[in-house]
Amino acid sequence: MCPPVPEPGPEAAGTLIRRGDAGYETARSRAVWNALLPERFPEAVVRATSKADVAHAVRYARAHGLRVALRSGGHNWSGSPLRDGSLLLDLSGLRECRLTPATDTAPATVTVEPAATGQELVAFLTPQDLAFPVGHCPSVAVGGFLLSGGLGWNSRAWGASCADVLEIRAVTADGRTVTCSEREHPELFWAARGAGPGFCAVVTRFRLALHPHPASIMATSLTFPMAELARVTEWTERTARGLPPYVEVAFVLQPAEPAADGAPGLRITVGATAFATTRRDALQALQPFADCPFGEVAVTRQPPAPTSFAALHEGAAVLWPPLHRYAADTLWSPESYATQLGRIADVVARAPSGKSLVLSPVQPVSTDPALLRNMAFAPLGESYLVCYGVWEDPEADDANARWVRDVMAAADPQGDGAHYIAEADLEVDAARPRRSYTPATWDRLQEVKAQWDPDNVFHSYLAP
Repeated sequence: MCPPVPEPGPEAAGTLIRRGDAGYETARSRAVWNALLPERFPEAVVRATSKADVAHAVRYARAHGLRVALRSGGHNWSGSPLRDGSLLLDLSGLRECRLTPATDTAPATVTVEPAATGQELVAFLTPQDLAFPVGHCPSVAVGGFLLSGGLGWNSRAWGASCADVLEIRAVTADGRTVTCSEREHPELFWAARGAGPGFCAVVTRFRLALHPHPASIMATSLTFPMAELARVTEWTERTARGLPPYVEVAFVLQPAEPAADGAPGLRITVGATAFATTRRDALQALQPFADCPFGEVAVTRQPPAPTSFAALHEGAAVLWPPLHRYAADTLWSPESYATQLGRIADVVARAPSGKSLVLSPVQPVSTDPALLRNMAFAPLGESYLVCYGVWEDPEADDANARWVRDVMAAADPQGDGAHYIAEADLEVDAARPRRSYTPATWDRLQEVKAQWDPDNVFHSYLAP
């Protein structure tokens, strides 16, 4: 079992809270991890404490002419769960994990409810010497993460996290509960592996395939000044693409102290993590970073050192702290990392908050066709980046939101790039959801929606 959930407050226990009731504003604000709370107001909130609550809430919404919006409990930067005039179905009380041990004829699997977090799943699986490509930040819940595809730890080797979804249990728009897999209701199962916040049912349970826990996880990093950006990006991309798939490499761009002449500063960090079967393999895979031909100009350098999924989560929590205000957007591009990061460097250096960053993993997910089979998710470019505005002062909302959009405009000057639905700024452009999929996939998603939710009970993608 996953760690126990704290006792819910009086607004929980599967009860209905209407707008204007005591506890409504608390329930509304808890629906968004981002401290930047949208000015959108559901008519009612139900915090489900059982699968039966979910089906009852969907039937209630239909009977009262309310559309349903969903929240599992993780990082939805745009606040998609909050919709005016809706019933907000809060699934954050559903976070059980159950392991089915391996047998002579079948590998181990885990059944997970949607609000279980990556941190909880790691704590549950590690003692069993098992692993799963959970989200990079510890508090990301599996529900929205898996529905969006899932770019998790070691996805370059293991594939998108949704590739390991074997089966779902879902409540449909007519209040039925169905099991979906490649054999049962395959169209809805396909959509559940990538449709993200536009999925047209409520997943109450995922059954997941698992991986042997890497015997050796090691990490290293080098941080360089802005003047080295071109050399760093060109060398790192070339090096990363030649490494074993179990090595995850990413750039992090962050503003730094101004230069001596007062010009904006920037630092670029190259981080590499090996998820290997032996310590020797991990060290060998990371050796190119120790041998970096211009490593002597690095501002800081972290030699390869043992780490763990739990420790990696601790490091990520520093970059994405709770109780902060966030704006985010993503871009897949056909161009190189050197080109993309070079375009945005000056804008990143002028970030109004020193906590903001751009994360750009090299080959963030496996492109092996076997690991991209039968899913709505697909990588849509050769390079990928996600821009995060991170700040605390409400007075700085406009400046930071504008900065994120300036970074994205610099990265995508034509405004026609592709996006990753999990972290796209859905409010900036009505085309964001469509451009998060191939044209054929987008058309198929509309067909699945029409088949399974013809009365439009479930809210689809957020729009401006």
